[in-house]
Amino acid sequence: MMFRRAYKYLISAVMAIAPFSAAAQEPSLNIWEGTSCGAEVRLTPYLADGDSNTACIVCPGGSYFWLDTKTEGVGVAEWLRSNGISAFVLEYRVGGIAGFITHYRLLARGNRYPDMLQDVQRSIQLVRENADRFNIDPDRLGVMGFSAGGHLTAMSGMFFDSGVLSLVGLLPEVSLRPDFIAPIYPVVSLVDRSVHKRSRRGLLGEGRAISREMKDSLSLERHARPDMPPVYLMNCVDDPVVDCRNSELLDSALTAVGVPHRYVRFETGGHGFGATASKTTAEAITWKEDFLNWLSKLFR
Repeated sequence: MMFRRAYKYLISAVMAIAPFSAAAQEPSLNIWEGTSCGAEVRLTPYLADGDSNTACIVCPGGSYFWLDTKTEGVGVAEWLRSNGISAFVLEYRVGGIAGFITHYRLLARGNRYPDMLQDVQRSIQLVRENADRFNIDPDRLGVMGFSAGGHLTAMSGMFFDSGVLSLVGLLPEVSLRPDFIAPIYPVVSLVDRSVHKRSRRGLLGEGRAISREMKDSLSLERHARPDMPPVYLMNCVDDPVVDCRNSELLDSALTAVGVPHRYVRFETGGHGFGATASKTTAEAITWKEDFLNWLSKLFR
């Protein structure tokens, strides 16, 4: 039974990853090139026409083990670009299919926190530092992510001053605080009964060495702060993968500390649909227009 389940996730992960390179329109870059970090992490621009565009870093989901770069990466980036928003798809570090199947991270570190947070912060740094090259407004740069990528997106808005880039010798002069974040059907809690256990394992690694304190430190409902960027939050009640209470916890936490945010909850729609209408309901796909309206009001 366990092998069958692992095989199912393996196939779905491969199908999600395979189409990525063929659909890219701009050359990708390795965000760690020229630094002391030995990782290779790709950031692919999808640049809108015009100058001083709003921009958004896109973080696909995949339980922190793989990335759905087709539906929640390329598909989202192309939709944003068609609406005048320059997008950058981030293939951040994850535990990997081998890590999901074999549990090798009991013996070797592999990829785990804070790698993913370093990746998104480095991407923010690079996009802001190269705003003229990309024809974007560095003061209108956000992060959008889906499922586990939604957790990473929310971390980018909460932990922007955590100093994790200093661990690889980088001290950016630009701000690492996004100007908006959009966690879409996100993983939020690592301790509540609504926890998505596969994402927690992908993020933190294996075994009993993962402390309660570490889980608490990355349970985002416990770390909302008044100086966060504005938040667009969306999920579906019938989500079969990530318990809808994750978004409810985040909504309550944002409300408690006065963070400007919009929480949209649909009764139907499921999970993993990104910006693709054929993968969800007519109700849930309206999030796209609603998000664009919210964003236009934010920057008018």
